[in-house]
Amino acid sequence: MTHLLPKTLPSLVLGIFLLLLIWALPGTVVAQGLQIVTTTSTLGMLAREIGGDAVQVRVLAPPDRDPHYLDARPSFMAALRRADLLVEMGADLEEGWLPVVQTSAGNPRILNGREGHFKASSHLQLRRSITMDGPNLGHVHAEGNPHFHVDPLRIAAVAMPLAAHMGTLAPQQESAFMARAEQIAMRIRSHAAELREQVSVGRLLMTYHEDLDYLEEWLPVALVGHLEPLPGIPPSARHLRTLVTELAELRPGVVIHAEYQPARGARFLQQELGWEAKSVRMEPPADARLEDYLDLMQHWVDALK
Repeated sequence: MTHLLPKTLPSLVLGIFLLLLIWALPGTVVAQGLQIVTTTSTLGMLAREIGGDAVQVRVLAPPDRDPHYLDARPSFMAALRRADLLVEMGADLEEGWLPVVQTSAGNPRILNGREGHFKASSHLQLRRSITMDGPNLGHVHAEGNPHFHVDPLRIAAVAMPLAAHMGTLAPQQESAFMARAEQIAMRIRSHAAELREQVSVGRLLMTYHEDLDYLEEWLPVALVGHLEPLPGIPPSARHLRTLVTELAELRPGVVIHAEYQPARGARFLQQELGWEAKSVRMEPPADARLEDYLDLMQHWVDALK
């Protein structure tokens, strides 16, 4: 029967075998590019800008949602099943849903400590989280404040380690990744320096949660407290009255909260003390490019003017 087989069959079988072999090799990227899944839009922007045409990026957390409180959706698992690389913020920001998604995705490459996993917080010195000092009935972030995407200087610092990690998965693109990461970091740092000049030195700031505390790391503002009595606990009437008493002797400042957080506490301080109350976006769009993140930085600064 052998003579009935097409002469091209051995070559075809060999071709399929080589294709499967290439697919299975660690660090190999197939023709469609590196498949990257990030937990947040800021990380998606960073991976997209570093990777250029050599990557495809999918963001899990909608930019208008608190990343603490997402559900482990089947669509998240499907995205991770095909991923070459998972990029997460870390420091327990995604602890409520990401571990379940990782273990249910059926893709061992993106598990913690494997070649397809990158935790941004591991490459940074984080601001101390108030959840570390107790008493605490809400979130606990023992590694530090996980909301460092609000600090462009720390996002710039993540660019090079992420590019290096991406380069291990696509060695032929490593030099291009590193070059783009350096340019991105320079652009972000330059923009942050320009924006810093737009904010009055010593501007008083109160935030709802500790998610905007990193504004104090790169802008000349002074954080004086939080609307939450404890991290993750909504502000009570008693706590708000206490804040009014404590802040009465200070000059008016600004109360800032995320758009997805309740505005009632900020409005109360506005009525009682004359502080400005403003809500802000926390993330760039899901398909963000670098310009979108730079615009978001301006948006935060505008809220402090």
